[in-house]
Amino acid sequence: MRVLLAALGFLPLLAQSTNIVLSNDDGWAEINIRVFYNMLTRAGDSVIVSAPADNESGTDKPATPLTKPCEFNSCPTGSPAQGSNTSMPRFNYVNSYPVTSMRYGIQTLSPKFFGGAPELAVAGFNVGANLGSTTLISGTVGAATEAAKESIPAIAFSGTTGSQTAWTAPVQTYMNVYADLSTNVTQTLIASGKPFLPSNVWLNVNYPAVSSTSCSSTRKFKFVLSRINAASSGTAADVKTCGNTRLPTESSVVGTSGCYASISVGRADTKGDASAAQQAVVLGKLGKILSCLPA
Repeated sequence: MRVLLAALGFLPLLAQSTNIVLSNDDGWAEINIRVFYNMLTRAGDSVIVSAPADNESGTDKPATPLTKPCEFNSCPTGSPAQGSNTSMPRFNYVNSYPVTSMRYGIQTLSPKFFGGAPELAVAGFNVGANLGSTTLISGTVGAATEAAKESIPAIAFSGTTGSQTAWTAPVQTYMNVYADLSTNVTQTLIASGKPFLPSNVWLNVNYPAVSSTSCSSTRKFKFVLSRINAASSGTAADVKTCGNTRLPTESSVVGTSGCYASISVGRADTKGDASAAQQAVVLGKLGKILSCLPA
């Protein structure tokens, strides 16, 4: 797999190792989570995967034994409610929704592998963007907000390009690009020091489309601090940045020509936008990778 971290000025961060739980809603055998896992571990982090046995969205339900094979026949009918890859015990499935999978990773797997709670939780990168009101029904966002509710700093990552793809398929350009960018955000947050995020706060990161002719390299991307939802006339001011006290919506950022990726600061209890003070904390932590939209 091609690793582009050096191009992002990233190598000085590699000395830090952080215990991370990684989940998604596309399933443990979908290739995106495998590519992201590889990139995080190559950056020096200690990562465990705890993800649904199949492509799932939804809130929460008890895990039950498999009545059909896991996605892409990655485990057979009759498999237990939770299981792992025998040759890669850090890859774990849960036959339930993303929220349940993240909770299992934090409460059961993390003590086993880390000797305690994880330091950070990440979800994705999702097949398809999770912008605006979509966050209310997104399994990827649900996994991240579950972690934040359990006092674990969390980030949800989603990419516009892609389709449900087995882990055995060849790695495509968009997978490498999204994994590199997600690792950049993760490592930059880690390098900012603890606490990584304020209490009850999570980050929602979305990427525009990637193709052979558009946004095909991480060098072309710029991150922009954004809002999840559009502000109304009565909405309190956002943190001041780029000469304005109103952040652009994440939809407008991703929709801007020029490979702009959005980073929104959300509240875990509502999945809505965080306060200006909480946005300011994130601005201070991620400021060196943030840019402004063109005027």
